[in-house]
Amino acid sequence: MNADLFTERRSVGSFDASQPLDKEKLKAIVELASNTPSAFNLEPWRVIAVESEEAKERLFEKANRQPKIKEATYNLIIIGDREGYSPENPAWEELKGLAGEAGAEGAMKAAARLYGSSEERKIKFAESNGGLLAMSLMYAAQAYGVDSHPMSGIDFEGIAREFSLKEGEHVVMVIALGYRDTSTALRPWRRRKSYEALVEEV
Repeated sequence: MNADLFTERRSVGSFDASQPLDKEKLKAIVELASNTPSAFNLEPWRVIAVESEEAKERLFEKANRQPKIKEATYNLIIIGDREGYSPENPAWEELKGLAGEAGAEGAMKAAARLYGSSEERKIKFAESNGGLLAMSLMYAAQAYGVDSHPMSGIDFEGIAREFSLKEGEHVVMVIALGYRDTSTALRPWRRRKSYEALVEEV
């Protein structure tokens, strides 16, 4: 069991801008992370990989001017689709081949009821699925020896406007990816909740 993947991953505060992350490794990380589960296997997400200095500057201004935005090779804007359950999602066509027309139709109706019956449910759908992808991306990065840092202290609406998100798309978080600045010490590992403190058995 590779439990080290969970204990060795850290949220890195400073990145080494002189040590770039290779694009092929980024692709490998994303493709590994894409194995994460999603509701009805709809994959209601996409990612904007912010790499250019110009794009980083724009993101920097909408992310509380955090230096790691400019230091990391990539900043991944995780985007959830609030209407990713709609019939236009190509995943439904694949389901028709597996479950037949009637099975797919029933699943589409169930998804619309579960996720589309209110704005609150739409946001929950986008954020819960996008959150699954985000955590998978950070563990996939760790598996490839790449450091990460998630950010939610950001201007969500400002980023959506700045990067021209489509109608129904929702910024979930930003993840900085690169290699940590080893001249800066990591903060001490903080205590985590025990099973007893975390779990209520009923």
